[in-house]
Amino acid sequence: MVSIKDVAKEAGVAISTVSKVLNNYPNVSEKTRKKVMDVVDQLGFVPNAMAASLSSKKTGRVALLIRLNLSTQASDEISMQYITGAVQRAKELQLDVITVFTSMIEDMTAAEVTNYFESQGIKGIIVYGMTTRDKIVKKLIDSGNFKMVVIDAPMVNRTTSSVSIDHKKAQIDIARKTIQENKCKKILYIAGEDDGYVTAERLEGIRELCAEEKLKLTVRKGHFSELRAREITMRYAKSNDCVVCASDLMAIGAMKALIDMDIFRPVCGFDGIILMGYVGKQMNTVRQDFVKISEEAVEELGRLMQGQEGRRVLMPHTLVRIRYEDIII
Repeated sequence: MVSIKDVAKEAGVAISTVSKVLNNYPNVSEKTRKKVMDVVDQLGFVPNAMAASLSSKKTGRVALLIRLNLSTQASDEISMQYITGAVQRAKELQLDVITVFTSMIEDMTAAEVTNYFESQGIKGIIVYGMTTRDKIVKKLIDSGNFKMVVIDAPMVNRTTSSVSIDHKKAQIDIARKTIQENKCKKILYIAGEDDGYVTAERLEGIRELCAEEKLKLTVRKGHFSELRAREITMRYAKSNDCVVCASDLMAIGAMKALIDMDIFRPVCGFDGIILMGYVGKQMNTVRQDFVKISEEAVEELGRLMQGQEGRRVLMPHTLVRIRYEDIII
């Protein structure tokens, strides 16, 4: 399928210029307009109604509502990839975006948050890092006052879509790979937060796998903390064959503990953050393309703004071993 990027490349102009031509902006020369439209005809490009509407800014502004994990600097990598993806796609569509952190609204009532977003001209919101504790965000979703896309939370209604990978399947896939490669029978699983939606899905995955393969499973909560994962590994690793972690950060803590203990246990993580490449050991992990997930969230928000109903959108994941050589430039 021909995209607006293809048209821009063939015509030798910016994507924003193609968008302006398609939406009849007045500040485009006739020469440029003709060149773009000739390419449109040549390639058989059919303009996306949603993209055209967004690029003309008829749908209002969009807010990126992001929860930062202030307990560690490592998690900033994921947040920055999310922001990068959303801003890139919004720029292509000439969509106005603002970034709001959950700490800015945590002391407000639902009515105050609604007034705040409305005063900013916000029509749509993309939510990153939502937990079961986010009651105000849940009220915004239920109210239907805004079109919303939630990353990694199972919130779907008429005005809200969910975008994520299949966390249960991904956890099964990476754990199975690591367990089979090393012929493990006793599994130490370090889970995330009690209030995390992804924690529940990943935990369900490892339990299903261990039941299916008749493996002994020990579960401990690591709270997505490198330090906590290290402590759990120091205590339980010797009596288990493998350490499966619900995040790369916890996998790093587990691996460092094993090195200090001078014992070998295979470790796998989840997320695919660059920091994994600096650990010094190759570990299996699930790679999520956070940039593409965020780009898809912007696309999905635009679809909702066109009056379509919410849905669940599943993005692909891959199983990788992150090496130092793969991340250096």
